[in-house]
Amino acid sequence: MHNPIKLNPPQFLALLFLFLIIAGACLLKLPIAHEESLRWIDALFIATSAATVTGLASVDPGSTFTLFGEIVILFLIQVGGLGVMSFASLVVIMMGRKISVKQRVLMQEALNQPSIGGVIRLVRNLFVFSISIQIIAVFFLSFRWVPEMGFGKGIYYSVFHVISAYNNAGFALWSDGLMGYVGDPMVNIVISLLFITGGIGFTVLVDLWVSRKWKDLSLHSKVMLLSTFAINIIAVLLVYLFEFNNPKTLGMLSGAEKLWAAYFQGVSPRTAGFNSIDMTAINPDTSLLMILLMFVGAGSTSTGGGIKLTTFVVILFTVSAFLKGKDDTVVMKRTIRNAVVYRALAITTISILFIFAALFVVTYVQKGDSFMIILFEVISAFGTVGLSMGLTPDLTIIGKIVICIVMVFGKLGPLTLAFSLAKQTRENIRYPDGEVFTG
Repeated sequence: MHNPIKLNPPQFLALLFLFLIIAGACLLKLPIAHEESLRWIDALFIATSAATVTGLASVDPGSTFTLFGEIVILFLIQVGGLGVMSFASLVVIMMGRKISVKQRVLMQEALNQPSIGGVIRLVRNLFVFSISIQIIAVFFLSFRWVPEMGFGKGIYYSVFHVISAYNNAGFALWSDGLMGYVGDPMVNIVISLLFITGGIGFTVLVDLWVSRKWKDLSLHSKVMLLSTFAINIIAVLLVYLFEFNNPKTLGMLSGAEKLWAAYFQGVSPRTAGFNSIDMTAINPDTSLLMILLMFVGAGSTSTGGGIKLTTFVVILFTVSAFLKGKDDTVVMKRTIRNAVVYRALAITTISILFIFAALFVVTYVQKGDSFMIILFEVISAFGTVGLSMGLTPDLTIIGKIVICIVMVFGKLGPLTLAFSLAKQTRENIRYPDGEVFTG
């Protein structure tokens, strides 16, 4: 008797996501979607970049695509940012149907929750909060862009960049990103608040809404908020220091514009991928800083990628505990379970190995390109950031395919893909201790 193929939750989510990308590529390839000629590889690249909310673009979105094409990109960004399963679940809820246990398990996997309890409420809160924030942001941005562009275009540009920013996509309708608004307070504040909010993570936002008081917040929320604040402050100060005298970036700006540019470019690399300065002209120390920020990434259950900030924090505290001769990893007077530590180490190790493999291939096919520029591109794809030092349009077909794979890997997460490929078996056998010398 033939047995149907059974998919575990990670496999199902991965296939659903790949279907979204392929459908998006087919829509973008339609004649009504683009004004200039568009190759299949570029349609696939843009669809992958939008669905994974990365923002890397092999062609200029603003001049290549029609209104229909741009709306397709927006749809892919919104669905990819908030989650395929979350959208599917919302449709089921709106139709008045009950969510099955299997669907709840899928949502638990998609939203990275420890249990299936409360996932429906989380999805509802996620959508209400997300849509409300985006509407408010469009209202504020329209004050800046409606007088400049007219009502229709001003509202549309506001909507496009709000959706792109909140979902940490980094797509812009200008070929130079947001360089034209480098010193504009309204654009800098609204766009940055959107991608910082989107990058903190849905569970933290819901926790803030429900708890209201600091002492009532979960450990995850406290760690996420404190580490986000700390890493953003450090990044902004370092960008300001590294680029202050660079005549092609901050050096040519006025005092106030220098501060805005340093702030925006300091908080953007971990998640969003918007740029207000010329990324092809940044100094090597700045590019190295941004590579680290992109690798670390945003928060768990957020719209951003990377190994996740909390993973990075757990590893730092684990190393600190080892150096102090302690057996347990302790964060804010709470012991972190060994399973969480192993998970953090597994995520980081799998990510590094995957990035090395991708680097080997891209370095091989991109003869003549600087290694730093290639490394920047690969890490940007992994972190679903979207910043580029100018390599994206010059990628070969193989280079684009590899970067697409890296973007999907970064979006779905190393453990999701590892679990979907590995055969899960539980062994209760305890083997004798053995000694291996390390270090």
